Amino acid sequence: MSKTDLDLYYELAMNIVRDAGQILRESINGRKTVKEKLSNWDLVTEYDQKIEDIIIGRVKKEYPNHKFIAEESTGKNLPELTDDPTWIIDPIDGTLNYVHCFPHTCVVIGIAVKKEMVIGIVYNPVLEQLFTARKGQGAFLNGTPIRTSKIQDLSRSLVCLELGFMKLESMRELTTERLKAIIKEAQGIRTLGVAALTLCYVALGVVEAYHIEGPGISTWDIAAASLIITEAGGVVLDRETGNNINIMKPQAIGACNEKIAYDIFNIIREADRKVEKKI
Repeated sequence: MSKTDLDLYYELAMNIVRDAGQILRESINGRKTVKEKLSNWDLVTEYDQKIEDIIIGRVKKEYPNHKFIAEESTGKNLPELTDDPTWIIDPIDGTLNYVHCFPHTCVVIGIAVKKEMVIGIVYNPVLEQLFTARKGQGAFLNGTPIRTSKIQDLSRSLVCLELGFMKLESMRELTTERLKAIIKEAQGIRTLGVAALTLCYVALGVVEAYHIEGPGISTWDIAAASLIITEAGGVVLDRETGNNINIMKPQAIGACNEKIAYDIFNIIREADRKVEKKI
């Protein structure tokens, strides 16, 4: 894989994400046809499909042999990640936010080559936040370099969680116990309902850590943003093993550094043990 190829992929991805972002921005305050997927908190609109079709169509025109992992066309059954250039796409991350006109929503494009993320782009066109990263070249917000927070103490950290999973009976006790445990240690808790963008806020240094896993979370939620975090100096761990994240098994802790990441990892593991003992 030559540098020229990666330059061309990046240029195409940037052009596409800006056009896709324009559709999201122009449609967020308009009427939408909304359907439920897993439940009333997991939604899809006609614009999710429209944006995904545009992205895939334009890539196929230039690179007919490239592969895709995309939310609306891939569905629940993830294909195997191969060595081929693979575009990992979430046309609208934070669809529930988008439906409610809550401005934290984004278009996500990541590119993996030889099973490794090499390009990550997360674009919130409503707030004009364009997060980008290329492997080995740093992370950026609107072209300006970004770095993760330097905080080493969880008691001074802002931590993000997805609390909506408490709506599910199967996740309620786990999520509640994890929340109680982290609240005791962290300086503050926030929840935004948009995985890729929240991970980018870790990269930006305005959030120290973010834990994400649960039904409806998949590869396209974390792939691009995981590269943006690591290029900004942070880490992304597998929540179950504590090892580096496997983007095909999206159960992640993104953090500003290893110290904060493992603090969250250990707190969640202990909270889970408490729930298991009750069972």
